[in-house]
Amino acid sequence: MKRTIALAALALTSSLALAACTDDTASDAPETTTTTTSETATQSSEETGMNDQMGAEGHDHPADGGQPPAGIAAEENPTYPVDTEVVLTADHMPGMEGAEATIAGAFDTTTYSVSYTPTDGGDPVTDHRWVVHEELVDPGQAPLPEGSEVVLDAEHMSGMKGVEATIDYSTDETVYMVDLTVDGMTMTNHKWVTESEIAPAE
Repeated sequence: MKRTIALAALALTSSLALAACTDDTASDAPETTTTTTSETATQSSEETGMNDQMGAEGHDHPADGGQPPAGIAAEENPTYPVDTEVVLTADHMPGMEGAEATIAGAFDTTTYSVSYTPTDGGDPVTDHRWVVHEELVDPGQAPLPEGSEVVLDAEHMSGMKGVEATIDYSTDETVYMVDLTVDGMTMTNHKWVTESEIAPAE
């Protein structure tokens, strides 16, 4: 009789222990989910901040291009003066070709296409248009010949500043900074668009 009571007590104790484990597991689940959701929200917020700074997905350019580089000369009589509404024919990034833009600055300088490998481990960039002579480190006299090795002092894209680059070709066209909206992202002082990449607005 005592053995039967002992066995019954043991069975009851085991059941309670199992129930307690089950309760602990169930109560942990929402906490884990909450933590994961919080971490995801934080990551999403960080990514949003990065996108605000460097541009929307597919547009690795800052939303604000900043001031023109020191020493660059303003174009005295540009075809498209500041505040002129224009249409872009350049295709430097998705959604740019055909976009309406406003001229934010017009400059008289030598402008280069360059190729380089970003310092942040990104894929090699070829025919990046554009950097101006004043965005090169100690470049010497303009224009630099095709194939010249230079160091970039521009930061139009991540991993660009301080990188070694090769001059692909150059132009002495008037070069412009523009304000535009591409795929819902507004960019101010976007650098650079040459005169042949601009058309009058209708």
